[in-house]
Amino acid sequence: MAARRRKGKIMHFHWWFLRVLPALRSYCLFGGSTSGKGRKRRASGGGVKMAAPLRIQSDWAQALRKEEGEAWLSCHPPGKPSLYGSLTSQGIGLDGIPEVTASEGFIVNEINKKSIHISCPKENTSSKFLAPYTTFSRIHTKSITCLDISSGGGLGVSSSSDGSMKIWQASNGELRRGLEGHVFDVNCCRFFPSGLVVLSGGMDAQLKIWSAEDASCVVTFKGHKGGEREVGTEAKMLLLAREDKKLQCLGLQSRQPVFLFIGSDAFNCCTFLSGFLLLAGTQDGNIYQLDVRSPTVPIQVIHRSGAPVLSLLSFRDGFIASQGDGSCFIIQQDLDYVIELTEADCDPVYKVATWEKQIYTCCRDGLVRRYQLSDL
Repeated sequence: MAARRRKGKIMHFHWWFLRVLPALRSYCLFGGSTSGKGRKRRASGGGVKMAAPLRIQSDWAQALRKEEGEAWLSCHPPGKPSLYGSLTSQGIGLDGIPEVTASEGFIVNEINKKSIHISCPKENTSSKFLAPYTTFSRIHTKSITCLDISSGGGLGVSSSSDGSMKIWQASNGELRRGLEGHVFDVNCCRFFPSGLVVLSGGMDAQLKIWSAEDASCVVTFKGHKGGEREVGTEAKMLLLAREDKKLQCLGLQSRQPVFLFIGSDAFNCCTFLSGFLLLAGTQDGNIYQLDVRSPTVPIQVIHRSGAPVLSLLSFRDGFIASQGDGSCFIIQQDLDYVIELTEADCDPVYKVATWEKQIYTCCRDGLVRRYQLSDL
């Protein structure tokens, strides 16, 4: 297992230990070839894909269920004035779906109880907005900093800025048990693949392993005093997102550099999309897509806003990203529109977890939201 330590605090970890690097914000492990000399690359060329994101009132689903209810929407093309408009409900149809019209410049392509597909023809952009299927408000009282869902989809675990870490029923948010033992805040938590064990790290610079069945703390790691025997590190790559603007890839067993890429700002998060394709997000809102076999120039750089990219997660044939302005979105290769997960209302979405067709998010507003992709 590996840990990120900054000023004595454990902030993020993965399952395998390599070493603790200063200024490390996030990391991801993946199998793949690690041959070749280390290469240092600076972000240049490749071009930045400046999107023209559509925005919608966070509680649009509730607002449009009212008679003559309205919700605002907008489009923000880069380098141009923003376009503003509105949606108006004409009533609820016999199928329980609102009949909605858009103001000039926008088109309602499709709507159901939990989603609405909007286009802005002038900017050739389109988004499908998805409202939460359900919201869990009683798990924590303050900002939720991390969450994970068990491999079977039955349990969730989350940590909060109120210092608590809790296990809950993923279907309804019902509290199962609290995990008590860290001093100060718990910054990260994750299920083992079995779904029966939880690993956590906190500001007390401790890693703890818990039983999800009885909430007992089985092991506490307070620091390594000797060498460790490694298992299964062959042909594995470790990807490191660092706050010194560097994205670093290392051979896990060899400790040799694969490449070092310099971005536009501090890297907050990273993930592998495949054995060679990866994503990394920065503090200034850039999402870099790179190929480790040729990292000289990014495949693309996606920029939707200047808000920090807080989490990235490989999903189907695309990815899910969340940012500090409350946006959380899905980009997939087979879709010509973006799926936007709504209702955060400008509060940062810190973490995203998935299980089958369900997506869970945690937010500064203290809520866990569960979305159903079947609602699309």
